[in-house]
Amino acid sequence: MIQETIVTSLSTDGQCHIAPMGVHVENDFLIILPFRPSLTLENITHSGCAVLSHSDDVRVFAGCLTGRRSWPLVAAERIAGMRLRDALSHQELELVRMEDNAVRPRLICRVVHTATHASFTGFNRAQFSVLELAILVSRLDRLPKEKLESDLAYLRIGFEKTAGEREREAWEWLMEPIDSRRRKTEGDGL
Repeated sequence: MIQETIVTSLSTDGQCHIAPMGVHVENDFLIILPFRPSLTLENITHSGCAVLSHSDDVRVFAGCLTGRRSWPLVAAERIAGMRLRDALSHQELELVRMEDNAVRPRLICRVVHTATHASFTGFNRAQFSVLELAILVSRLDRLPKEKLESDLAYLRIGFEKTAGEREREAWEWLMEPIDSRRRKTEGDGL
């Protein structure tokens, strides 16, 4: 199973890096698989820990992919780390081992602390659409134009039926790099 979450990690100088990631759940372990090069990879291998923040605010996911990485943080409870202040819940992780790979190493972590901060009231279809669009944007340089356009058309259906203010803002942010790619490919005659 893969959970879409926000991973926070601290650099050697104490700066917090915020990154949306799909974290794999395997038995009693959580596996973080960052692509190289990666600040998340550097930070976790140096510090030996990370925090997963579970949020229903899809703007955090969209924002991190579009250069909007300034989200309110608070200190973790049991490890040297930070979590999203407005997270519904969070898990504090300790690195157990790393399985090295030239492209995408596996950081095998165990949960050392879990806390719930607010109730989860459920996702709407627009939140799903924004999360899926965020994943497309993270792979924009590898997607064929036809795949992007067909997925975008499908995601827009649920988005338009159920979006609130947060989802609309996140969608607009994610459309910026897509529209930029469209202009570039049209200008290149592709």
